[in-house]
Amino acid sequence: MTSNSDREDGSTVKADASRRAFLRAAGTGIATVSLAGCVSSTDDGGSGSGGGGNNGSGGGGGNGSGANGSTNASGSGSGGGDIGTVNYGILNPLTGPYGALAEEQRNGAELGVQYVNDSDEFDFTIEATYDDSEANPEAGRRKAQRLVDNGAGYLMGAISSSVALALNDFAGSQEVIYNPGAAAIPITGSGCNEYVFRAETNTAQIAAATSGWTAENLGKNVWFHIADYAYGESVLSEMRTRMESTQGFSVVGTSRSELGATNFGSYISQISGSDAEVAILGMTGGDLVNFVKQAAGQGLKEEVNLMSPTMTFQVVREALGDAVVGTWGGVRYVSTLETGDNQAFVEAYRNAYDQAPDAFARNGYDSIRMTAQGIQEAGTADPVEVKDVLAGLEAESVFGSNRFRDCDHQALNPTWMGEIVPGSGGSNATPGVELLEEVPGEEAIPPCSEVDCEL
Repeated sequence: MTSNSDREDGSTVKADASRRAFLRAAGTGIATVSLAGCVSSTDDGGSGSGGGGNNGSGGGGGNGSGANGSTNASGSGSGGGDIGTVNYGILNPLTGPYGALAEEQRNGAELGVQYVNDSDEFDFTIEATYDDSEANPEAGRRKAQRLVDNGAGYLMGAISSSVALALNDFAGSQEVIYNPGAAAIPITGSGCNEYVFRAETNTAQIAAATSGWTAENLGKNVWFHIADYAYGESVLSEMRTRMESTQGFSVVGTSRSELGATNFGSYISQISGSDAEVAILGMTGGDLVNFVKQAAGQGLKEEVNLMSPTMTFQVVREALGDAVVGTWGGVRYVSTLETGDNQAFVEAYRNAYDQAPDAFARNGYDSIRMTAQGIQEAGTADPVEVKDVLAGLEAESVFGSNRFRDCDHQALNPTWMGEIVPGSGGSNATPGVELLEEVPGEEAIPPCSEVDCEL
């Protein structure tokens, strides 16, 4: 496994691991992984101290060995097959509040690269270059420019929606294809462009599974607390809009905390002193972990139902343990799904990283694979031509047949409502997720007529 220190400065990795892992009998259980590195100290509020991830490896490793290839600005070059070599730049926020999530995202992307390179289905190989977007729009754009200057015609990554929106603009101006790793609606809405193709599940899709269920089962008197940036605002807007159609719905309060905040005591006290029946938390990573930990410590869980679109994330459950049991969340993905070739993906991920994949790994994996299917169909690695073929193309994913729809290039992912329940396998087991209700992909996504995207 290549260490993270070999790649964070933009070094190149060409994956050459065997695809045999994908063909072995798939397991269905969820592994319990170490909490080391999942949550930083309260000094920075991060979910991955300095990029530390689920297994404490400081950003995760890959199975690839270093190899440089000759590429041009369009991402095609010598070697590989009839199409050549596709140069992919992978940008994950290994430093900052999303370190553990970024490790999952990078691991999934690495397996996606390996899948393509070891498959007979593709007439090209992918050469991936990895870097750290630092959860910062300026840094992300600067790193993306370096990747493109070095020949990348394809980009994937980011978790912060603010960074993803900056990379959206960059991809459009450079005419390179970009797969965002963030969920805010504007990424495939008002900030969309013809070079952006998102395999990540967006806030509207999650809200389709969570908003009505929350109002009917957890309470109609709602307090919204969000992290003060693009994703938090997207959660607030989408959840509130969808819940307004519920008779008796009322917003009893709204509060915002700075991204990366560590002390949520005053917000928790406000919620406790209100008439709220449920608090909806528009935050993720270290922000969500610290909020829920402090809320549990102050007894808020006994007074108010807690729901977050990201509460079911594996790294959140691992970091919080029993403190998160009895809360609710949206579900983008769980490793136990029996859809598409998910169990082959889970088997390969376990073999590579000794743990089960999370939603961010799924996105990294499907982003690479779905885009690769578009490259193969186009018969060229030129992003200008691939973008026209990729839009609307039926592609295989861990959810089964999927596509980036024509009107906004958003993948049609299913979503679920879930409850966090005690884990199985002993007192130290990671809490699990009980799936309560599924919304199919075609139903979860708003109709094109309601999407603020012009392509």
